[in-house]
Amino acid sequence: MRLLNPTKILAIQFKYLGDAVFITPALLALHQQYPDAEIHVLVAKEVAPLFVELPWIKQVWAFPRKRGKANISESWPLVRALRRERYNRSVDFGGNDRGAILSLLIGAKTRLGPIDFAPSLLQKIAYTQTVAIQMLPISWVRRHQQMLALAWQIPQQESAQISIGSSHALIETAKNLLQDHTIICHLGTSQPKKEWPIHLWLDFYQLARNAGYKLAFSTGTNERERGLLDELKAFAPEIFALPPLTDLALFLAVLKQARLVIVGDTAPLHFAAGLGVKIIGLFGTEDSGRYAAPIYASHELIIGSPCVCVNELAQFPTCQSKISCMGTITPESVLDLLKKQYPLHG
Repeated sequence: MRLLNPTKILAIQFKYLGDAVFITPALLALHQQYPDAEIHVLVAKEVAPLFVELPWIKQVWAFPRKRGKANISESWPLVRALRRERYNRSVDFGGNDRGAILSLLIGAKTRLGPIDFAPSLLQKIAYTQTVAIQMLPISWVRRHQQMLALAWQIPQQESAQISIGSSHALIETAKNLLQDHTIICHLGTSQPKKEWPIHLWLDFYQLARNAGYKLAFSTGTNERERGLLDELKAFAPEIFALPPLTDLALFLAVLKQARLVIVGDTAPLHFAAGLGVKIIGLFGTEDSGRYAAPIYASHELIIGSPCVCVNELAQFPTCQSKISCMGTITPESVLDLLKKQYPLHG
């Protein structure tokens, strides 16, 4: 089916924070294919700051979201406003129920979404065009690009580089928070088994400080992750720690001021990379690196030795091995990669 060039396109994405940035190469490809079309993005409210500074995005719609709850009083006025935009096309990159329902309600003439080979009734009703996910790559960046290529003949970009923006209005605030520290070390992750042990962070801090690097430590805002920072400070009270940053826009602005970010959590890793900041990602296994970070080069990642927490044991929140895969990553190897990525001299 040949489609007329659109004048207004809506991209829909309801995924976790880190996954949301994976649609940006596809959005850029849409802009390059249809430079005169308006491209709008509909995402969860907490994700919106990732897109508001991108110059090829005309408008970002922030959808109120609470897990397991539908807030009709807040969401319906937004749906009505989106219907008034009269989009020529919409593309739901996530393919979940929320995205499918919104695709249907907003009512673009052409509605694209990914499906299994056996689509649900909701998917059959919601989308006018579909691509089977079994035909798409495992890399989320390439998956989104390939879906547009198959359905709308949008040429795939050679680069899979993700891209987000940070607020210029927050630059001075971010500089004041980070002070003269150039390396951000992010301790926390979504699961304890993905975290580099605190005693290894401590050894790395001492090695990096002796080498002349100025490190700032950050972590998530929940109690467990803040406890990691408290544990580190108990051994080294002099370390510089960033305060809890609950505002995503401010967190992005702080990351943008760093020269390099070291992290085992995929969301800050993707944010830093999308901002154009150098990164060192710490991954426990080849498997986790292959699925969570297939867009990064080998010199941007350090992967631990294989352990038993794969396959049927992967669902455990804590590692089941006596020596965790994250524990096999040495402070010396992280320092060596830091020196290669960000040499202080020469």
